[in-house]
Amino acid sequence: MYALATRFKTISGCAKADVPLSTDEIRRAAPSIFAEDAHESRSGKYTYIPTSAVLDGLRKEGFQPFLVVQAGTRIQGRQEYTKHLIRLRHASRLTVGEEAPEIVLVNSHDGTSSYQMIAGVYRIVCANGLVCGDKVEDFKVPHRGNVVDRVIDGAYRILDQFDQVDAAKHTMKGIKLSPGEQNAFAAAALELRFNTPEGEASSVTPAQVLAPHRTEDLANNLWTTFNVAQENLIRGGIPTRTANGRRTRTRAVQGIDQNVKLNRALWVLSEEMAKLKAA
Repeated sequence: MYALATRFKTISGCAKADVPLSTDEIRRAAPSIFAEDAHESRSGKYTYIPTSAVLDGLRKEGFQPFLVVQAGTRIQGRQEYTKHLIRLRHASRLTVGEEAPEIVLVNSHDGTSSYQMIAGVYRIVCANGLVCGDKVEDFKVPHRGNVVDRVIDGAYRILDQFDQVDAAKHTMKGIKLSPGEQNAFAAAALELRFNTPEGEASSVTPAQVLAPHRTEDLANNLWTTFNVAQENLIRGGIPTRTANGRRTRTRAVQGIDQNVKLNRALWVLSEEMAKLKAA
């Protein structure tokens, strides 16, 4: 999601590192994780359990946070309760080759989200944070009852299914794409990101989506093509022009919901390409 330039990096609303984040690092970047109560709009049925308490429970089970993100808001009084995202890795599976399996935990205390857990993959060479499509079932835990134990149970259930994710990655790495197939993949990925109106040409080209940033990304397999496209579309910075011809660059996908949605769609696109190649 964000580039890692040093061991620890923090920007407004985001912190990540190549070692587990400390509580202080998390608090500085995403204070809503430590909200002391729920937003006033929540009803009496709402069981308030701060995300920090859930994180403490996950840490005791060997799940460690490597990235946190807090959503912004313009609504006065909601900043302390906004949606936040934590990417965690378990001590038993910190890396698998060139990638690290992750559990993506999303929550808020303003009514915009229950506890949600999604399978993810972190690609070490480019610091890409991917979200798996429908390969592993998501888990949602409403703000009722014993939230901590149910979140921990969901995390383990996702962890137990990572062999399916590893198999999908292995398949994608073994599929070679022709230049035409890579171009078709990039064109479809562009539509997922920008949703260009019918009959109009996108100001960003498939070639730009496929532009590698490092020698490791020169391979023509499906996994690498997928990761290059994901990095370029999520991080932004692709040179383009506005409708009136002014030079500009594409924006990064900053919103938590938008990031997860696009990441998931790109994974599904990759799996569909794999099915076509296997037919």
